Amino acid sequence: MDFKQAYSIDNLLFLLEGLGMTLRLALVAIVLSFIIGLLVGILCYARIPVVSKLLGLLVEIVRNLPLLLIIFFARYGLPEVGIQLSLFWAAILALTVFEAAMIAEIVRSGLRSVDRGLVEAARASGLGAVQTLRHIVLPIGLRRMVPPLVSQFISLLKDTSLTVIISLAELTHNANIIMGQDINVVMPTLLLVAALYFAVNYALSLAARRLEVRRQA
Repeated sequence: MDFKQAYSIDNLLFLLEGLGMTLRLALVAIVLSFIIGLLVGILCYARIPVVSKLLGLLVEIVRNLPLLLIIFFARYGLPEVGIQLSLFWAAILALTVFEAAMIAEIVRSGLRSVDRGLVEAARASGLGAVQTLRHIVLPIGLRRMVPPLVSQFISLLKDTSLTVIISLAELTHNANIIMGQDINVVMPTLLLVAALYFAVNYALSLAARRLEVRRQA
């Protein structure tokens, strides 16, 4: 194992470039998937005729598909129907669709966990369905969703490594290039990549714990 060569300035900078791409990919996908997942989850919870059932069916379909397959669809399937996306946006689309389905289920479950008595009391006091959702169900439900949402965001960040299959220059892709040039740097490179993923995910976990502590204070 050649740690000196593996951790040369050029290799470190190349890995950091990949990490930057990974973080950009994760950040954009997290924001988009949360917005979409929140809206879809609320609509599924609301039980709107036809709409809720259709969205629920789509969520179940996506949740039961491999993310890798969705990445292939975004990168290689869409061009067949005339939709051309860059590597970055193909990856964003795939991650957003997959993670939004996961988040929608988290939101739906979180909203349904709110005590039915509170909902009935709010309706009895004169609040409409939308007002009850906005002022009672959402605030309580969202607080309960924090732990599973953070876990899902961490999973999303790790899932960005799957975009290596379409040659997006993220952390795992750049690590593969370095390892392909010299077999003696494979283990040191893998150790460093693991440390980088751990550091980012652990920081996100710590931030979530602090948020949870503040919420309970």
